[in-house]
Order: sequence, then structure tokens, then C-alpha cells
Amino acid sequence: MDSKSFQLRIVQIRKSLFEQGYLDKQFVQLEELQDAENPNFVDEIVTSYYSDSARLIQKIEHALTKHHLDFDMLDNLMHQFKGSSSSIGARKVVHECSHFRDLCAAGNADGCIKSFQMIKQEHVMLRNKLEAYFQLINTT
Repeated sequence: MDSKSFQLRIVQIRKSLFEQGYLDKQFVQLEELQDAENPNFVDEIVTSYYSDSARLIQKIEHALTKHHLDFDMLDNLMHQFKGSSSSIGARKVVHECSHFRDLCAAGNADGCIKSFQMIKQEHVMLRNKLEAYFQLINTT
């Protein structure tokens, strides 16, 4: 693949991440902070996000295994997860986090469990897409 075709492919993949609703304008703002002195800034921020979010996911999973769910604690953990997801522009993940928090407010245990499965699915889907995107960028 020639250089021009390769660059076009990168642009198309990036565009599809926005069109499919995986990313929002916060991701663009991160990209604007990247410069020649720190050419991997966005990749590093996303990598840090996935490292931190793995810890939060484990805490939420553990909290969801309790016989009596502590909805206040779950809401607090999800608030943290939503905030960090928002900081990288993870649009679908943020949307699902909001839904989870609504279910916590309603005291809907089954809904929280189902919503959390969707959050994890969106989280993994975005990770796979971003890893492929950054891998392509880093081969240029």
C-alpha cells in the first residue's frame, strides 16, 4: 500500500470511530494536545485509561456479586468510570454508564447487572478499535 493510500486508510478508520458513535469531541481535544515533542500523547492517555478502568471494572464486578447491592457505592464507582471514559471521548461507554447510574437510582439490581455487561462490551469494542487504529498510526 503506498503512503497516500495508507494515510487515507488511517483517516477513514478515525472517521468511522466518530460516525459509529464510539468517540466524541473530547478525543479531538486530546489529539490537539499532541505535538512533535509528544507524538504518542493520545495513545499514552488511552493506554492509561484502559489500565485505570480495568481496576474500576473489577471493583464494580465485585460489588455486583453481593447479595444486597449497595447502590450508592455502585453509583460512585460508575461515576468515576464515566468520568474517566468521558476524558478520552468514549461516547458509547459514557452513554451506557449514564444508563447504569439511572438504574442504580431506581434500585434496579437486574438492570444494573445487564447494563454493566453492555458497558464491558462497549469498553472492549472501543479498546479493540483504538488498538487497531493506533497500531496503524504507529507503523507510519
